[in-house]
Amino acid sequence: MGDVGDTVSSNVPRIPNTELSKLLVFRVYKRRWFVLLVLCLLNCSNATLWLTFAPVADQSAQYLKVTLEEINWLSLVYMVVAIPLSFGTTWMLDTLGLRITLVLGSWLNMFGAVVRACGMPLRLNHTVLYPVVMLGQTLGALAQPLIIFTPTKLAALWFPDHQRATANMIASMSNPLGILLANIISPMIAETSAQIPTLLIAYAIPACIICFLATVGIRSSAPPTPPSASAETSSSEPFIEGLKLLLKNKAYLVLLLCFGSGMAVFTCFSTLLEQILCVQGYSNDFAGMCGALFIVFGIVGAGALGLYVDKTKKFIEVTKINMSFTALSCIAFSVVSLMRQQKTAVAAVCSLFGFFGFSIYPVAMELSVESSYPVGEATSAGLIFVSGQVQSVLYIILLQALTKPLADSPLSTCGNTVLSWRVPLLVMAGLCSLFTCCFVIFFHTRYRRLEAEEQATYGT
Repeated sequence: MGDVGDTVSSNVPRIPNTELSKLLVFRVYKRRWFVLLVLCLLNCSNATLWLTFAPVADQSAQYLKVTLEEINWLSLVYMVVAIPLSFGTTWMLDTLGLRITLVLGSWLNMFGAVVRACGMPLRLNHTVLYPVVMLGQTLGALAQPLIIFTPTKLAALWFPDHQRATANMIASMSNPLGILLANIISPMIAETSAQIPTLLIAYAIPACIICFLATVGIRSSAPPTPPSASAETSSSEPFIEGLKLLLKNKAYLVLLLCFGSGMAVFTCFSTLLEQILCVQGYSNDFAGMCGALFIVFGIVGAGALGLYVDKTKKFIEVTKINMSFTALSCIAFSVVSLMRQQKTAVAAVCSLFGFFGFSIYPVAMELSVESSYPVGEATSAGLIFVSGQVQSVLYIILLQALTKPLADSPLSTCGNTVLSWRVPLLVMAGLCSLFTCCFVIFFHTRYRRLEAEEQATYGT
């Protein structure tokens, strides 16, 4: 019934009797790693499409003959499009299944990348070129919720309980890995505005390959037999009923608001980093390096936390401690980013910001499932993502509105317009600190899914 080389997972320490022991042994399949790999590649590719232009905002604005604010909208469109589509995506994941969702996401991701790249060789008039690029970004934005909602669902369907947090961490961190690649590849390839077409082609090729792997390689939404007790006894609430349960769940609502705010802060940081640092004379390459450090240390932190939480199940303690350190890092960034010739300090703060901030994401997604079980994994994790997207749009619009033109900035490496980010950065740090305090004080919950697994296993 399973693949060749299937393994058996039995990590529950005690066996009450023969009948109950049957519930303690679950077959897992090697193909789960291939499904996880495809999701990681797809998540990574979609993230590179999202932030293609942010690290080279000035060059992109020159090539497309638009303003920096219009370049920012090439990233913002991901948040705007994802918000109305997210409810449909959560329904699709919980109702139609993982395979259909991932395959559709891979095709939209590929079409988005190809449309962007094709607009350049056709030598379209600049009045048409920007709308064509925006169309490609919009197609990529349509794919994003189909891709980014799936880690918790994939972990629950394909992985045993002692690997769920790790699988979720690997799948979730592939998105910031894509952001890392965008921060490295975009400045490396597009040193001048004339190289923007080459950059878009470089991002389109992997998207086509990943689409082929997803379409041909993913054969089913779930394995032939369940990998855990919760997967075997899973009976997710219907979508509408699940939404009603979530709206009555106080702990979940606190997580929805506070962690959504944290996601918005990370989005602002990734989108606006180059524009913030160039004012004080830092180059695009240095901004790209800071973005890379932010992601690398985030992935390292997430790896450590994922393994730790899989063993200890201390979701709440880990999330509260890391959010507190994230708020302190955000405050530090709002100060040092306004200083000139402080490369070491800026790089160190960006590293700490990523280490404590990005590493929370997969743990918080698992916590959302634990606090809301038996609501479907896609619904509980998806609504938090929607909260993050809504707040991201509001934060970026607010921060841009608070900027002021600088008459004199001799060290600036920005384009024609030089803006002061002092007030926006302090507001961002204040919002991050406020919602962190709210989360630490008000968030308390039971681990509902773990309790359900224990009941299914021992009948207590």
